[in-house]
Amino acid sequence: MQQQPDDTPFFTSTRGKLVRLLRRSSHTVEELAEQLGLTDNAIRAQLMVLERDGLVQQQGQRRSRSKPATLYALTSVAEERFPKAYGLVLHQLLETLTDQLTTEEIDRLMRTTGRRLAGLWPSSQGDPVHRLEQALALLDALGGLAELEQGENTYTIRGYRCPLAAAVPGHPEVCRLLGTLLSEVIGASVQEQCDERRPAPCCFIIHKME
Repeated sequence: MQQQPDDTPFFTSTRGKLVRLLRRSSHTVEELAEQLGLTDNAIRAQLMVLERDGLVQQQGQRRSRSKPATLYALTSVAEERFPKAYGLVLHQLLETLTDQLTTEEIDRLMRTTGRRLAGLWPSSQGDPVHRLEQALALLDALGGLAELEQGENTYTIRGYRCPLAAAVPGHPEVCRLLGTLLSEVIGASVQEQCDERRPAPCCFIIHKME
């Protein structure tokens, strides 16, 4: 099962400590300097780098008895640096389902989930190639990386990064969830031929569409 990237060195650095403080609440330069035992100028230099990297942003001002002070807060990009339990929880959930449900029941559950997930996005419109491109964009939005290959009678969506990679090992039924999702978005039957041993593990075949 894939793990979150190890950001331990970052979080033990001064910038990492600033990010942790700002995750709790927005702060001024003076407040951050006091908590970390650094000068205001040292904090400003670190904040400048964090702003450049898109991890910190200015968020209004806090008025005091002297002059207003700029507040700094984390961006959504910074929040992604913190470990997430989604993959671990999903994997354990699938383990539990496998213990309690039959293969047919799990298959139905995966396909139903794929259809429900597809319903969160607008229906694809346009010619077949445009609908396939919309499906690739959806996989990208979910955290995957896929390309479209066109054959004589088929299209192939070949994925180099699976958006559900943390759950796939030991649970190939997850591929049926993605296959159903793609089928709903594209408006055509999708055949799953995924193999996690290949460099591009995700593979979905679509016969030529009208």
